[in-house]
Amino acid sequence: MNKVYPNAAAALDGLLFDGMTIMSGGFGLCGIPEHLIVALRDSGVKDITVISNNCGVDDFGMGLLLQTRQIKKMISSYVGENEEFERQYLSKELELEFNPQGTLAERIRAGGAGIPAFYTKTGYGTLVAEGKETRQFNGEWYVMETGLIADLAVVKALKGDRDGNLIFNKTARNFNPMMATAGKVTVAEVEELVEVGELDPNQIHTPSIFVDRIIQGTAYEKRIERRTTRPMA
Repeated sequence: MNKVYPNAAAALDGLLFDGMTIMSGGFGLCGIPEHLIVALRDSGVKDITVISNNCGVDDFGMGLLLQTRQIKKMISSYVGENEEFERQYLSKELELEFNPQGTLAERIRAGGAGIPAFYTKTGYGTLVAEGKETRQFNGEWYVMETGLIADLAVVKALKGDRDGNLIFNKTARNFNPMMATAGKVTVAEVEELVEVGELDPNQIHTPSIFVDRIIQGTAYEKRIERRTTRPMA
């Protein structure tokens, strides 16, 4: 089966529908699927729920879909770099489900592993636990969190082969590998596409079984979310 598509729009063709849930890899602007995000914007799909650590910035990353009002709900852990996100949330145009960052990561991992729910101490006794089941283990209280799955996962890797085996670059690994397992369909974009057999099997982070479609992107911007420098000594 040929998993390689010529571009992002072609790779998403036939997968999108209004009201769907999409997982998008990345942390801040590190390791985000830049080309697939633009293709999502250009597709016009709307009323989507996005599961992502954050929502990019106002003019880049998933923030592009906020500009076009395509996102109905965000399930995330941090939104502090996006003024449009703040505006839409405060004006009740956007639904938000906040998660502690580790809890969000584990909910995605659990969903990909077929685990419907798990217990964590994080958030017990806070607003995070409101309306959720709690239970005591060994004298400690825990909150039950449910696993997350999505209709579509879009991820970004450094290298991939034509079968869909993926290698991520350092911290760009972040949420990408676990999201690849939790999407009913997973589309990956890579900076370098190689032939099957060229990747060291011991270095592969995401096996091809989790990847349905793959594209090679070009001209990545790789923006820095917030540049911080110090004076030269």
